[in-house]
Amino acid sequence: MPDEKEQPSRAKPSSWGYVLASVAITAVITAILSVLSATTGGFAAYSQASGESAATVSLTVPIAIHLSTVLPCLVIGGVLLARKKGDMLHKWLGRIYAVLMVITAIASFWIGRPGTGIAGSGYSFIHFFSVLTLVSIPWAVYAARTGRIASHQGTMRGLYIGLIVAGLFTLIPGRFLGNLLF
Repeated sequence: MPDEKEQPSRAKPSSWGYVLASVAITAVITAILSVLSATTGGFAAYSQASGESAATVSLTVPIAIHLSTVLPCLVIGGVLLARKKGDMLHKWLGRIYAVLMVITAIASFWIGRPGTGIAGSGYSFIHFFSVLTLVSIPWAVYAARTGRIASHQGTMRGLYIGLIVAGLFTLIPGRFLGNLLF
């Protein structure tokens, strides 16, 4: 029998360490983006100072980025949930989905109306989905890479449901997409 060399096992990081690191990194990124958004006027979708109303809003760069990344996620996420898991196509579509979702979440921090929202920050409760996304994507990737497939699947399912829920809230009349469509 040939001499088999034992392969050294890769040390897996502790799950609590990874979760805490993800939360800390997300908190720092969120704080930086919040400060940048607040100090730059939030790149608001429309401005109260100029008297612009939601009905006359033009498409801003952050909104264009947000829409161009979130719309493919609606399709890709549905495909990923419906088809076979674990093959190469699933992995590549999953990577694309994850990157697009992170870009979508980051772009959302520049969409708001200063002086409104939670404590006048310009952020609404929908922005909580962005923070949740920035925490959940790294966790889902970690879970998949460490063999925690049930956790990965649950997290990704939850993200897709959150995407649908947040999308439905944007269709409320008085919001940019709500006014655009209705």
